Amino acid sequence: MKGYLWTGGETGRGGPPVSGHLAPWEAVATDAVGNVIEFWGFKRNQGRVWALLYLRGEPLTAGELERELELSKGGVSMLLRDLERWGVVRRVRSPQDSAWRYAAETDLIRMVSHVVEEREASFIARIRADLLEARRLAETQGLVPAERLARLEKMATLAERVERALRLFIKTARLDVGGILDALREESNR
Repeated sequence: MKGYLWTGGETGRGGPPVSGHLAPWEAVATDAVGNVIEFWGFKRNQGRVWALLYLRGEPLTAGELERELELSKGGVSMLLRDLERWGVVRRVRSPQDSAWRYAAETDLIRMVSHVVEEREASFIARIRADLLEARRLAETQGLVPAERLARLEKMATLAERVERALRLFIKTARLDVGGILDALREESNR
């Protein structure tokens, strides 16, 4: 994982640098989440912002996030916009406060489900549609060997089962990979 060099120990002696006004444990935790989020293909600072909001358990202003995480005003603005779109951060305002504050989604299953629905499920749906189009084109061409059509069909079946498993996960927070494994076993048994 890019940027993940800390392997334990006390902060200041081989540990990660302390950011802004974060307590050492907060710096380690927010960096760890940032690294995981980056590994999954998101921006590292998206993970750090969400982690700080989640750990603090209270809404923070954009300015507070800037100071605590040592990020630019424009950077925090873009990060918060993305996090709101993903449904992992929400904007709140108390009646006695004129500033917008941001709170982390604390239901982790709902958060992961929303991100999976927005990103992975739509991606798999596009792949499945492309594979169906490839099959239609191959059948229209008429000169594609039956073995290649069968392989294309297996790819489409796998995409369909992955899509079905993701949809089930979104509805139930349970991931059933049995159909996916069956499709893979069918291929290895031939």
